[in-house]
Amino acid sequence: VLPAVTSAVATTIVAFSTFYFLDGRLGDFGPDLAFVVISTLLFSLVEGILILPGHIGHSKALSGTIKKSRLVRGSERVMNYLKERIYAPSLRFSLKYPAVAMTIPFAMFLITIGGFGGSVIKATFFPPIEQDNIAISIEMPPGTRDYITEGVLNHLVTSARNVNEQLKADRADSLDVILNIEKIVGPKINQGQINVQLLNSEQRNMSVFEINQAMRRDVGVIPEVDKMLFGVATPFGKPVSVSLRSTNLEQLEAAKALLKDELENISDLSDVTDNDQRGIKEVNLELKDKAYLLGMNLMQVVGQVRQGFFGAEAQRLQRGIDEVRVWVRYGEEDRRSLSDLDNFLIRTPNGQEIPLKELATYTVDRGLIAINHLNGKREIRVEAELGNPEASVSVIQEEIAVNIMPEIINQYPAVQFSFEGQNKEAQKTGKSFKKVGPVILILMIFIIAFVFRSIPQALAVILLVPLGIVGVGWGHWFHGASVSLLSGFGIIALIGVMVNDSLVLITAFNGNLKRGMDFNDALLDAGLSRFRPIIMTSFTTVAGLAPLIFEKSFQAQFLIPMAIAIAYGLIMATYTTLMVLPVVLKVLNFVRVLIKWLWTGQKPTRTEVEPAVTELIYENEI
Repeated sequence: VLPAVTSAVATTIVAFSTFYFLDGRLGDFGPDLAFVVISTLLFSLVEGILILPGHIGHSKALSGTIKKSRLVRGSERVMNYLKERIYAPSLRFSLKYPAVAMTIPFAMFLITIGGFGGSVIKATFFPPIEQDNIAISIEMPPGTRDYITEGVLNHLVTSARNVNEQLKADRADSLDVILNIEKIVGPKINQGQINVQLLNSEQRNMSVFEINQAMRRDVGVIPEVDKMLFGVATPFGKPVSVSLRSTNLEQLEAAKALLKDELENISDLSDVTDNDQRGIKEVNLELKDKAYLLGMNLMQVVGQVRQGFFGAEAQRLQRGIDEVRVWVRYGEEDRRSLSDLDNFLIRTPNGQEIPLKELATYTVDRGLIAINHLNGKREIRVEAELGNPEASVSVIQEEIAVNIMPEIINQYPAVQFSFEGQNKEAQKTGKSFKKVGPVILILMIFIIAFVFRSIPQALAVILLVPLGIVGVGWGHWFHGASVSLLSGFGIIALIGVMVNDSLVLITAFNGNLKRGMDFNDALLDAGLSRFRPIIMTSFTTVAGLAPLIFEKSFQAQFLIPMAIAIAYGLIMATYTTLMVLPVVLKVLNFVRVLIKWLWTGQKPTRTEVEPAVTELIYENEI
């Protein structure tokens, strides 16, 4: 009962603390997931302690009269072979040569850390999710007429159909890869998007990235488009987002242009954009001396220009409960281009009509859509999407921080930069976990130590937890996935399983010592007796997660990183529990013997320094 309760409580603490105290990084999803984890643990605890013993007590297998089937006999032979012929000799060797046994997992851990550092094992904050649709959005220069925007969208629709025909011709089943295309103009007349609905991922047998790239190639470059984005943004921001800040606007804009050029040269990036977009064209009038001599001011001239091109309200008509406004302006043939301004007639106070070009000069400039500030300075943010789903965001950001930005800062020293988007969210999560992590660790050590009456044994259990990252990291590498925030959910569940397996083995070890067994025999027997339940727990869990790991549906994409983390982490956890933990307990016992020998001057036996034996002596004295 105690190991089961302790494992459930420890996992509950991890889930509750992580999901509720990460400063809202997960939004409403975090508390909901924590509630599911905690509720499941509590129910399994009640079922395992109260209901399962009753089922076992009424089992016919206890009578000894049931004949075992071939499947049962075969599985028992396999399990006995694994335990007696493989595990037992390996455990004896590890206990005989603890230095070798400890070196192996430590080396694996260092290799894994090197894999992360060298980007062999990729890591990102939020992984690219395989979807069943592609959204292509465009933004034309402000002031673009709606029919021009629609013409560009029609070009995108034609490209999507061309890509569908190409992919369809290469398929043996001749199924359409693109099922439906939706075209939308808006919310402004210079903006629009098409939504491409794809064949579901189980049937199309190709990634959305391949289709996306094929459409990029077919669409090509459209010079008149200011911004064109493929795909849907995540709620955590862009994978690469660089914030440039300065009080010098000229240097800021120059640094922005240089950074965009550098990012476009990185093959793993696509859709490089910035938030410093051009505004609507503005006509700036400046009066000549002749206009002032005629008694006119800038407001009068601009007012007449506005009336001619935009219109002036001439009359209001009542139609029932409605009011109709009548506007008067030039015909479209007289206001379709800026050249019409030259011959635009301005009426002077004395009734004369003089062409505008004799009274004023004008320039055409782009206005501003928005002025962004960050930390009191003008900000321009340059962002990009991943053009390669297998690329490592951390490597790209390191490339930008080490090789690109220093050169830009040297040229424009008034500019400062920082990473935003997903990198910013990852930093926030990391800072939050630094606050919560020590609390979680202390609580887990306290609970485990309460069960074992031994802080060193509790520390031995906790020290094995980081080794689970070996299985997590190389499991993601094997499947070509990146370790991400979603993988972290699986790691949390993995910690509970690792703690549970360790508690089961240590409980058996302490029980053997209380029954009077020698230290080495107690340790060997604990491993052999717990071999079957630990192996079966790992096997059934991995087998249950295997279909999810290889699932291709869109709904499963959010769960696959969690499943990979649990399954492969559990494989490593099985090794550490059965092979490394006994060695750690033996090393811990050696330290205890050495300390007591130095303290008392008398060398104790291995058994008498163990907390289980000390507790048994204390109970007998009472």
